[in-house]
Amino acid sequence: MSSACEPEYVPALRFRLLTPLYDAVVGATTRERAFKDALIRQARFAPGQRVLDLATGTGTLAIWIKQRHPDVEVTGVDIDAEILAIAMRKARRADVAIRFERAPSHSLPYPDAHFDRVVTSLFFHHLAWQDKVATAREVARVLKPGGELHVADWGRPANQLMRALFLMIRCLDGFEVTRDNAAGRLPVLFEQASLLRVAERARFSTMFGTLALYSAARAPRAS
Repeated sequence: MSSACEPEYVPALRFRLLTPLYDAVVGATTRERAFKDALIRQARFAPGQRVLDLATGTGTLAIWIKQRHPDVEVTGVDIDAEILAIAMRKARRADVAIRFERAPSHSLPYPDAHFDRVVTSLFFHHLAWQDKVATAREVARVLKPGGELHVADWGRPANQLMRALFLMIRCLDGFEVTRDNAAGRLPVLFEQASLLRVAERARFSTMFGTLALYSAARAPRAS
């Protein structure tokens, strides 16, 4: 049980005892390699950029970014200390330099306009709408003018089969928090955070439903 000053959160697979199984479950059920490779290509990283992997989990996306783009500075942030410990061990084994820090998504410990890119995968569906809004606003705050957000998460089911399969995620993570994903409302969320050029970029059919890739950007600095 968390203390009064400990932020509340839901572990990655809902229950703490399942955390060590996270990589195996995601790898086997979500076409992880395909959608994370696509997200990395979509983000178009450039040398010298600062990249934040929001809700980094076990660090897979952060590690793959650093391996493919060694000249970018990668930071992974997550509220779950147990899953961050896994991410740190994986980064050491992969021999990549990534800064991992613990913080809630709605109160990030970074200055305004700090990152060129924020990426996140399979995270927003864990949050209630008000927490989604607070997190999106934090993302907009820490992005540099012209900086970009790139998201992979559950989207509106592409057909009845994908809708039926998504019921498994909804039962596990909660019908209320996943309602916005099922309704395809993440683009609305990003627009409400004053992000621009919001778009759905790709879709993947998986064992648990339709996984969508989104992008958005902070307004460029006025000339």
